[in-house]
Amino acid sequence: MSLDKNTVAKVANLARIRVEEKDLEPMALELNAILGWVEQLSEVNTDDVAPMTSVADMQMRWRQDEITDGGYQSEIVANAPSEEEGFFAVPKVIE
Repeated sequence: MSLDKNTVAKVANLARIRVEEKDLEPMALELNAILGWVEQLSEVNTDDVAPMTSVADMQMRWRQDEITDGGYQSEIVANAPSEEEGFFAVPKVIE
């Protein structure tokens, strides 16, 4: 994929980024270089690579799913500017 000056101008407009006319050509070259790196990454064979969330091999520690704190509803809503039936009351946004 190759980007030209007009495509960069269109993308900048869609992203609401002001790019001067003199900067369009250098930016197109930079973006093409970045897309070249991305194309190189897509050539890497990852068939035998397991998906991971971190480079460190670790397991999540699990805890019991139990309620350990609570029962403070009245103290919490006491700080609210407006309260209805034990809940924070906020102004209506959509009519």
